[in-house]
Amino acid sequence: MSANDAPRAQQPSAAYDSAFLKACRREPVPHTPVWFMRQAGRSLPEYRKVREGIPMLESCMRPELVTEITLQPVRRHGVDAAIYFSDIVVPLKAIGIDLDIKPGVGPVVERPIRTREDLAQLRDLTPEDVSYVTEAIGLLNRELGATPLIGFAGAPFTLASYLVEGGPSRTYENAKAMMYGDPELWADLLDRLADITAAFLKVQIEAGASAVQLFDSWAGALAPVDYRRSVLSASAKVFDAVAGYGVPRIHFGVGTGELLPLMSEAGADVVGVDWRVPMDEAARRIGPGKALQGNLDPTVLFAPTEAVEAKTREVLDSAKDLEGHVFNLGHGVMPSTDPDALTRLVEYVHTRTAR
Repeated sequence: MSANDAPRAQQPSAAYDSAFLKACRREPVPHTPVWFMRQAGRSLPEYRKVREGIPMLESCMRPELVTEITLQPVRRHGVDAAIYFSDIVVPLKAIGIDLDIKPGVGPVVERPIRTREDLAQLRDLTPEDVSYVTEAIGLLNRELGATPLIGFAGAPFTLASYLVEGGPSRTYENAKAMMYGDPELWADLLDRLADITAAFLKVQIEAGASAVQLFDSWAGALAPVDYRRSVLSASAKVFDAVAGYGVPRIHFGVGTGELLPLMSEAGADVVGVDWRVPMDEAARRIGPGKALQGNLDPTVLFAPTEAVEAKTREVLDSAKDLEGHVFNLGHGVMPSTDPDALTRLVEYVHTRTAR
């Protein structure tokens, strides 16, 4: 599968008229839809139970386990969408990159990409490389019915940063050194990653994902001028490659308030906003024609229920004039979050926004 292949438009699914997909399409909704980034995972005791003793990457390659973990927050919280349980480095592992997800650290790459010769590690991704994804999404769609499933992938910049740094970083000195010092190598690296990412999203959409989200988790480390010069075209290539399927495309990054107009320009239908920028201000920066997603501070969930509801009202009030709004946190659910707080939050948003 190549990112240049002409995509086949999807037929409307059972989830087509869901509140989540309607909001993404900026259509009237019966209530503001809710889902949470990292809703499937460490905050749930049932997740910890089924994952016990199973390494993270292995768990992403077991279709039955992926199905169970993806469904857990839908059952517990009543969210309006499921998000496929995986990790942004899965497609890199699938093409043979020697990496592992180390507990308490994150993805660690054995041979970081620092030279043009190192690019040989990045071959094309084929559907056969991730057949477990196709199988898991088939299982999920039979269980989810009218609840949409969101597929996802890491954006080229964030994947490149992991590959060049060799693991998580606070400063991105190696990645930025390549971006500034060898812009041709950097551009070629991101272009290859754009093809791999697009192929990974195509697999998920063709298997039945109703929407996709591109996570550029580390893009907030960039100045707007550097994002435009060195990152924007690669993200745009990913969004262009899946445009023909007709499924909503979401773009999200952390600390990206200054980048919101550029992230919107990359081609997403929905722009995710972290908690640092109010939704109405984010809409002003982004401009018309886009739905927005967000943006309650995840740490608010540790406060008493009254405080959570008060902060939620602030988000909803700020979003009341948006063309389309999907309620979410401004980043992922934190591991020590009380699951009951999430369940109450979903019910509160649904009740308060009922049309």
